[in-house]
Amino acid sequence: MISRNYGSEYKKYQKQQKQKKDRASRNAARRVMLKKGKVAKGDGKDVSHKNGNPRDNRPKNLTVERRSKNRSYRRTRTAGKLHRTA
Repeated sequence: MISRNYGSEYKKYQKQQKQKKDRASRNAARRVMLKKGKVAKGDGKDVSHKNGNPRDNRPKNLTVERRSKNRSYRRTRTAGKLHRTA
């Protein structure tokens, strides 16, 4: 089995400015839902963006879903969610 090189993955993907901004926006969405009381720390829930855009933190675009459901949607090449209603 080939081991992962996490340092290389970070340099190639997670260190990019776009990825940093997306991650910060996802964290901000989680904080918004924490303040509203919709999620709690350690509850196993994800804050989901209905349109798949992590920078769109409008209240009508945010929902709370089980972690397994939110992470099971098929994705496009640009990471947009496909067939949310299916």
